[in-house]
Amino acid sequence: MRYPEFLKKNGTIGFVAPSFGCNTEPYKTAFEHTKKKFTELGYQLDVGPNCYEGRGIGISNTPQKCAEELNEAYSSTKNDVLISCGGGELMCEVVPYMDFERIRKAAPKWFMGFSDNTNFTFLSATLCDTAAIYGPCAAAFGMEPWHESLQDTMDVLCGRKDQVHGYKMWEKESLKDEEHPLEPYHLTEQTRIRRFPDEDVHFSGRLLGGCMDCLINLTGTRFDQVKQFNEKYKEDGIIWFLEACELNVMSIRRAIWHMKNAGWFQYVKGFLIGRPLCYGEEAFGIDHYRAVTDLLAEYQVPVIMDLDIGHFSPMMPLVCGGTVDVSVCDGQISITNTWK
Repeated sequence: MRYPEFLKKNGTIGFVAPSFGCNTEPYKTAFEHTKKKFTELGYQLDVGPNCYEGRGIGISNTPQKCAEELNEAYSSTKNDVLISCGGGELMCEVVPYMDFERIRKAAPKWFMGFSDNTNFTFLSATLCDTAAIYGPCAAAFGMEPWHESLQDTMDVLCGRKDQVHGYKMWEKESLKDEEHPLEPYHLTEQTRIRRFPDEDVHFSGRLLGGCMDCLINLTGTRFDQVKQFNEKYKEDGIIWFLEACELNVMSIRRAIWHMKNAGWFQYVKGFLIGRPLCYGEEAFGIDHYRAVTDLLAEYQVPVIMDLDIGHFSPMMPLVCGGTVDVSVCDGQISITNTWK
């Protein structure tokens, strides 16, 4: 696994928009403030041509232009790391135009984003053997003041911190809107981790995963090289981190079935599951817990749920493709990057 160099003091942060750009409010103002904050911290900026575009369908521009921006920015020496502007809907249409061979041969570079950006964070690991960060997109850093999760994310990106942890409270309904683009997280819900089985655990392995909405779209396509990845790293074992955006409980169950029967969960050591946007909903007597646990029970590995991963903020930054030690004790989780 290739680990990129960490962001250095006064280094250059590149911004790209392979999914949504920041052309509408509240994202435009938030992105402007993000740039201001990073500049005040001493960083240089390299803003891609699609960051303020909105001409695409579910993405910032045409699939070809989105891919061209990311291909060029990743290979460029003008920036040191890349942060995606946002998550959208159809980055899968960008994937066929990505030059993964060029990216594989380029010097490794941190790319960070989540949601629709799974289409790159996941494929960076499985196709290019290069770690990426599943973490906040650019506009989140425009909030005032920063939540501690954003500082944690920067500490990981800069190599100042190897361990991340869960947070005490989470946001069920955001107050961020066109009139309040810099609003901080509206933390009203207490975090309660669910463990299956219900016991303290410690396990290690190599992280792989992302947003299930995107992952099931990739499953079985020519971009699916998970079996090869699993074989290469079977001695480490795989820890899957998964979360869902638009999937309801039945869709989540179908997604788990799909990945399971594609052989993705071979050599699994554990599952880290984020709160889905359908949190608290039920269908046919199935909640979001049973949507997952019924089908994963046969693996007899820890399944940790309702974690700070994904669409309900805040989120822990996770290194997709990286090795970690996971500890769950007294209702708290810590994840330590071991960089193997």
